[in-house]
Amino acid sequence: MLPKILVTGGSGFIGAYIIKELVEKGYAVRAIRHSKGTPFFIPAHINDKVEWVPGDILDVVSLDEAMKGIDAVIHAAAKVSFNDSERRTIYKLNIEGTANVVNMALENNVRRFVHISSVAAIGRTLTGETITEEKKWQPGKWHTTYAISKHHAELEVWRGAAEGLDMVIVNPSTVLGYGDWNMSSCAIFKSVYKEFPWFTKGINGFVAVTDVARATVLLMESNHSQERFIVNGDNWTFQQLFNTIADGFGKQHPHKEASRMMGSFAWRWEKLKSMLSGKKPLLTRESARVAQSITYFDNSKILKALPGFSFTPLEKAIQKDCQQYLANLQPL
Repeated sequence: MLPKILVTGGSGFIGAYIIKELVEKGYAVRAIRHSKGTPFFIPAHINDKVEWVPGDILDVVSLDEAMKGIDAVIHAAAKVSFNDSERRTIYKLNIEGTANVVNMALENNVRRFVHISSVAAIGRTLTGETITEEKKWQPGKWHTTYAISKHHAELEVWRGAAEGLDMVIVNPSTVLGYGDWNMSSCAIFKSVYKEFPWFTKGINGFVAVTDVARATVLLMESNHSQERFIVNGDNWTFQQLFNTIADGFGKQHPHKEASRMMGSFAWRWEKLKSMLSGKKPLLTRESARVAQSITYFDNSKILKALPGFSFTPLEKAIQKDCQQYLANLQPL
């Protein structure tokens, strides 16, 4: 009999695809969600096989109840935002929430714990450095609020490991896929669809959400313990990413290169538009800073650790994503 898995953040972007991977492999899945709805971007027959339980990672009572009879926890719940105005919520959910999940896993003698972190928790550079799992966190003004929160969340997981938790950490780069394009990294597709004119030549890592889900489940099943793995499909310029998505949508390529000075103007303009419209800005100070950084993420460790695993070419993944977005257009 396969183990029973609890997924936190089950109705979120990455969590939903992890659930799909687990169900398709025959696992019994329990998932925590805030609302009664299920992710619209996952087939109904998958969602119907999940034991959905109401809960909140800030509520230790509901967490404790959710972990009864659970063999492994995949902690995917997190607040993903590059809007500094949400700093308090980001810190509370990502740090305090993770501490709660770790504590309840220890208390319930959960045999296996997989933490979905981010390459942001390792750090990025402005100078073109290649980042591996061995990089040590270095405080600096270039870190976003989200990055800082994920770094401290990882510290809670390492603390759990010191207390006996059998854990592994997954560090995805920027995750691409079909989902709610008003949320998290899916908003990149919405921005390009709306022909947001700005691009940068900053370099970043990108990965298909389906690859993140496959790697997560394979790592859960593996004997790897007390270590982290970068999950990154490829390193592209933001210009290449935006152009590839634009081609998938049949839209105009972004045509205004944002230097650091122009990027500073662009996020301020977006902030003003947001204040007038009440809608979330397409660009913030923090996302503009990330878009200017030049960082390469090394994926050799996970490829060596998981024989037979390979990453989907980004061009192929993006083309499929664009087709799904076009077939199921969401409100702008």
